[in-house]
Formats: sequence, structure tokens, C-alpha cells
Amino acid sequence: MGSDLSSEWCAVFIDGGYLAKVLKNEFSEIKIDFLKLSNEICPGKRLRTYYYNAPPYQSSPPTPEEKERYQKAMRFFHSIDRLERFEVVKGKTVKRYAADGKEYFAQKGVDVRLAVDLVRLSWAGHIKIAVLIAGDNDFVPAVKAAKDAGVIVKLYYSKNSSSDELISTVDEAEEITKELIERCRR
Repeated sequence: MGSDLSSEWCAVFIDGGYLAKVLKNEFSEIKIDFLKLSNEICPGKRLRTYYYNAPPYQSSPPTPEEKERYQKAMRFFHSIDRLERFEVVKGKTVKRYAADGKEYFAQKGVDVRLAVDLVRLSWAGHIKIAVLIAGDNDFVPAVKAAKDAGVIVKLYYSKNSSSDELISTVDEAEEITKELIERCRR
């Protein structure tokens, strides 16, 4: 960062679905230490790291495979939630149907919760730096609102899946590199 912000309060906002996709597609599903990652990317005093995701879909009643996937996800969320100054914020996964009749699954409430928390903490004056791991241009209005509150917004993104509009809206943008991921390896 341009100036010394090490004495400023920082919050990290992780779009868990996005980060999982980046780790899977670009880093061979490497397992990372989320506490190391937060400490690595947050230049100041870390208020908290917020991890946003949705557990896998379960039908009613759930199949054995759905139950197993759900329980695995909940164990993972619990392990993150237990880290120092971490909070897991969960949305839900719903089944949808495309125009051609094929089913697909969509997360609901995840992006909105992240955006609301970013704006709320910024305007309440709790943070001076927001670090965002995301790629979706849905976050642009929240980033603009945080900047309007005087918060410096830094984005970590994948060059293979990120919105140019989001990158150009934040104050600083840094690619998620192999070196960063290696330093945070579990």
C-alpha cells in the first residue's frame, strides 16, 4: 500500500465460493490456512475476517450424498469460525432450473450479506481498510459506499475470473498469486 496503514483497523471479507473456485481451478485445490491468509493480506490491525458461503443444497429428505456433503461443509465452516477473529456468514443454496430445463444450484444471500457488512462497518467507522477477496461486479456499489465513508478498499482477485469493473472501482487490486497461496499453505 502507498502509505503506512499498519496502525489502522482492517477487516477482511472473503467470498468463500469465489476463493474455493480459484483454489480449485488455479492451484490444484491446495489447502490453505485461513488465519495465515488473513494476516498476510491485512496490513493493519485486523478487526475480524468475515467468510461468506452457503452450505450445499439438500433436498427434502436429503440423499445420503447430500447429507455427507452438507456435514463436510458444516465441519469446514465450524473450523473457520473457531479461528481467532473469524466469523462465518452463511447464505443458502437453492435449486433452480435453466430455460432448457436443466437444474442448477445457486447461492442466495451471500453477496448481499458481504456487501451489507462492508458498508455497515465502513460507515460506522469501525475500519479504515477493507480487504476483499471476490470477483463479482455485484460488489461495486458496496465498494463505492465504503470508499465514500473514507475506507481504503483493496481487492485480491484471480485474473481468470474477475470483473474489470470491480478491479477499476477499488483503491488497490492485487492478483492472487502462487506465491501468496504458497505462503498460506496449510
